[in-house]
Amino acid sequence: MVNEKNSARKFKVWLPLLFSFVLVGGMIVGFNLKDTNQIIRITQEEFSSLTGKGGHGRVEELVRYIEAKYVDKIDGDELIESAINELLDDLDPHSNYINSKKLKEVNEQLEGNFEGVGIEFMMLEDTILVVNPIEDGPSIKAGILAGDKIISIEDTIIAGVNLETKDIIEKLRGEKGTKVRIGVRRDEQEEQKYFVVKREEIPLNSVDIGYMIDQHTGYIKINRFSANTYEEFMKELENLVESKGMKNLVMDVRQNPGGYLQEATKILSQLFNEKNKLLVYTKGRSIHRNDYETTGKNFFDVGKIAVLIDEGSASASEIVAGAIQDWDRGVIVGRRSFGKGLVQEQYKLKDGSALRLTVARYYTPSGRSIQKPYKNVDDYDMDRLERFENGEMESEDNIHLNDTTKFYTANGRVVYGGGGISPDIFVPMDTIVLNDFYLSVRDHIPQFAYRTYKKFENSLGKNLIEYSSSFQINDEIFQDLVDFAKLKGIKGQPSVITKCKPELKRALKARIARLAFKDEGYFAIWNQDDPVVNKALKALYDDELANRLGARN
Repeated sequence: MVNEKNSARKFKVWLPLLFSFVLVGGMIVGFNLKDTNQIIRITQEEFSSLTGKGGHGRVEELVRYIEAKYVDKIDGDELIESAINELLDDLDPHSNYINSKKLKEVNEQLEGNFEGVGIEFMMLEDTILVVNPIEDGPSIKAGILAGDKIISIEDTIIAGVNLETKDIIEKLRGEKGTKVRIGVRRDEQEEQKYFVVKREEIPLNSVDIGYMIDQHTGYIKINRFSANTYEEFMKELENLVESKGMKNLVMDVRQNPGGYLQEATKILSQLFNEKNKLLVYTKGRSIHRNDYETTGKNFFDVGKIAVLIDEGSASASEIVAGAIQDWDRGVIVGRRSFGKGLVQEQYKLKDGSALRLTVARYYTPSGRSIQKPYKNVDDYDMDRLERFENGEMESEDNIHLNDTTKFYTANGRVVYGGGGISPDIFVPMDTIVLNDFYLSVRDHIPQFAYRTYKKFENSLGKNLIEYSSSFQINDEIFQDLVDFAKLKGIKGQPSVITKCKPELKRALKARIARLAFKDEGYFAIWNQDDPVVNKALKALYDDELANRLGARN
């Protein structure tokens, strides 16, 4: 039986893996609670002046003495890294040290690409299954197809050895131009086929999808603000407006931890006709105020706007929501955002690691700082848990305001700062997503969905519309899923299974749609029963609300 009190598992669903950066010149807003940083560069000379002549300050002197004389052998570099982290822990939650390996991973997320073979894969039992080779990527060029099972990489057998995902990624990724030999088994053939794949630069998309959610409304999902987000966003927007006739827009930044500030402000500038309209500004004790304004050069006419946020929307996502809300340009729907409004300065160390230090705050057009209090770091980390325990996830009445200072939108509505962006329309969390049985079964849906997809591949419909209307996850398929879960050691009481049934069927149908119709299939099916999306659509068709919130100023 699944442990219903496994709270740590529950919070994985709604707590952000918070990656949060803001980049201005070299500035970032976003990424990983401790990596959530807006960045400015400083020079070696400036840093040296802080640590002593030539950078040899007291900390380094002590570490070198300890390294030379201590009774047991120690690693001086590890000791220095530990001392740096202890020092930064006494400042704020977003000043942090990032070692060179972690910095490379973070930069890949921000720059929007990595070097590898270009496949999307999943673990099917103990075998790597190629779900989708990236279009025009190196794997598909070499001949690898969706459905291939990877048996070996170079001379190493990897099938049946239960490798972790990170180990597989490490084997497949490598420098651009290098080659890797991959052995696959195709269909039911016993003999392996071998392909030599030349690694290339692979795009890491920050815009998941853009599609028409109804006759007049487009939907664009942004998962972070990387170096290519504006370009990706505009490509989707152009297609929706010019090819699909889009008039209104739903922009989904739920669970979006942030990224480059310029990408967020460039997107915002496309949503306002006016020139020199303030979008966000930054300032600090040693950093002068810097304003970011609209250019007045928007390429497409976008009508009414709804922005979807939740507790995982941070930093650059909050900048977008804050500007739209302060100017009454659209409606904000969902739950209160994370509350990250600090700016960091980055200093790159000689070993490839980096120091990020908080030097400023950013403010929405009305003057709000959305940064939540951080005097007590433990309380700061617990804020997300407290939101759940205090009932905020279920009721707007339970939202706790850290700052009751009133700010005013363009149309005179009162808004508050000091802890994220509160939505105009609150939508509670469905607590079924905190159920342990649901979470455990959901983890295995990708495997089961692939099996179901192969079983019904010829009867899913010719297109997404047919699939949506005709293919149903009936009770027989659902029972097969429950039985599949039992084989994985997941059991639930009949009442719990019944309670989770609608959401598990929804998740399974969406996952099958992705296999059959790619990302649009997944989001089209998933969004049909998404209460936040449905509330947003209802708001866009509410003339009174639209006049109050959606009119251009």
